[in-house]
Amino acid sequence: MKSKNDDLKPEYDFSSGIRGKYVSRLSKGANIAVLDSDVASVFPDSASVNEALRALAQIIQSNSGKRAPRRVKHT
Repeated sequence: MKSKNDDLKPEYDFSSGIRGKYVSRLSKGANIAVLDSDVASVFPDSASVNEALRALAQIIQSNSGKRAPRRVKHT
């Protein structure tokens, strides 16, 4: 059976690492979203993603009181 360290390169040294060092930051509301490569190519940074999402949120909120058009079934 392989040990956990068999996949690590010799130059990786985590012996002085601290487990959970940054876990408290996550409880303060860090949100991470992973974009697909085609989407990420359109947005060069997090500011542009936020701007696009705010615009979309504004459209959704302005249309939330309106009723969606009914689809007509074609026979």
